[in-house]
Amino acid sequence: MNDPVTVDIPHKLGREGARTRIEAGLGKLGAMFPGGSVTEHHWEGDTLSFTVQAMGQRVASRLELFDDRVHAQLDLPPFLRLFADKIRSKLQKDGPALLK
Repeated sequence: MNDPVTVDIPHKLGREGARTRIEAGLGKLGAMFPGGSVTEHHWEGDTLSFTVQAMGQRVASRLELFDDRVHAQLDLPPFLRLFADKIRSKLQKDGPALLK
């Protein structure tokens, strides 16, 4: 099994500010994948666990909030692991926009 895709997204919002922005942009999280959408989500403390459905695949994902960054972790199924580098690059590029 391959390592999950992980990305740290810096911010200056504090945990509550980041949480507010993420909740408001939850639909945009699924758009990180072509044709993707968030099908399930729930908070456990400062961690958002959610599932993205994309290209017939389910991606278990987590966002852990810190005062100065959001740590994203995506457990890609075997088919989508082929695109792990592209997905990581897109998260690094587009992730900060979710917090604006």
